[in-house]
Amino acid sequence: MNPTALSVLAPAMPSMGTPQWDSATWVGLVDLPIEPAERIELESAGGYRRARMLVRAVGRPVAMVELDVVDGAISGPDLAASVREWNAAAGTGADSDDGERPAITVIICTRNRLDSLRVAVRSVLDCDYPRVDIVVVDNASDDDSASRYIADLNDPRVTLVREPLPGLAGARNTGIRAAGGDLIAFTDDDVVVDPQWLRWIADAFGADERVGCVTGIVPSGELRTPTQSFFEQRVSWAKSLQRRAFDVTRPPANSPLFPFQVGLYGTGANFALRRRMVLDMGGFDEALGAGSPTGGGEDIDMFVRVLVSGRQLVYEPAAIVWHRHRDDVAALQSQARGYGQGLGAWLAKVALDRTLRPIALRRTVKALRHLRTITESPDVDDFAPPESLRRTQLIGIVRGPVALATARRQGRRPTPLAS
Repeated sequence: MNPTALSVLAPAMPSMGTPQWDSATWVGLVDLPIEPAERIELESAGGYRRARMLVRAVGRPVAMVELDVVDGAISGPDLAASVREWNAAAGTGADSDDGERPAITVIICTRNRLDSLRVAVRSVLDCDYPRVDIVVVDNASDDDSASRYIADLNDPRVTLVREPLPGLAGARNTGIRAAGGDLIAFTDDDVVVDPQWLRWIADAFGADERVGCVTGIVPSGELRTPTQSFFEQRVSWAKSLQRRAFDVTRPPANSPLFPFQVGLYGTGANFALRRRMVLDMGGFDEALGAGSPTGGGEDIDMFVRVLVSGRQLVYEPAAIVWHRHRDDVAALQSQARGYGQGLGAWLAKVALDRTLRPIALRRTVKALRHLRTITESPDVDDFAPPESLRRTQLIGIVRGPVALATARRQGRRPTPLAS
């Protein structure tokens, strides 16, 4: 593969504002092999002093590299030195043979976020995958702007359906009912997916018929505020570059809570399922997820259900989705509350499940230790998270079982798509 001359880099996703603190970091992607110019201009880099590049060698992420930004540019020689060990390496990219590829339906659930929805939909349509359609699920938005946008788009690959009851799990089930693809990929309305995203997902499913779920890396597409950087450092699925296949018959040696290891598998902004499998499993538990009384947990619930059913879950970091993390403290607090409450609700569900309960009980002591680590705060330059953040998440965990009971009283079912 011939090196690409590199003199300009575009950001991973359009920014929604200007840098808010001295350590704000511009974010982009570098595809190797390259021949960098002496000076590489960074688009939309005004106010940034640092740049972070996800480095990809023939399709696969190999490193995260950070360099200084001077007058809107990075040093070409510095970049070359940082990637030297990978620049000449050969690799295997996503298969370009489109003949036997499965049809994929991408489901994007949205509520009152038209501007970011436009960006997300456009990025999926720009994927280099031959058999894709999109189902946008309007989940109780305050107006019909999403519907008008899809109508104006006038693209036969994109359809809109409505789910009037707030709740991400229920909205995803509505999308599944409308989906026609052999595979169903899920992402959020505040993302930009990489053009190769769907190819890598299809390749992971094609590698083994036992694969029931594929997840991918979800790095932050902008780090212009300290809260975005704080969140980025808290989660493993934003930075892990190692491909892993999970199977209950082969527990990983370094995961004592497996298969209940929260954060190990990926996140709801980037995963895919076999359509037939998810229908047979009854879909997502409507009591879980953002917008429901529990506020979260539908993704980890599905991941564990896939594994316990005897199927494999593959984490494929080459399937990249750039995400816009929460950019202020108030949003971070709200997210911590939802994550904590969703986790607590899911743990309550596990405790009530006859199959999962004995497996979970054997891991209780280790789980309590793990709860302490998932609420710890990473160090971020010039940013002290509110002291109440950890308490907010812990209170959410405690309230989770009550929230689950509330959701069940509302009639939110665990397997609503079961035939």
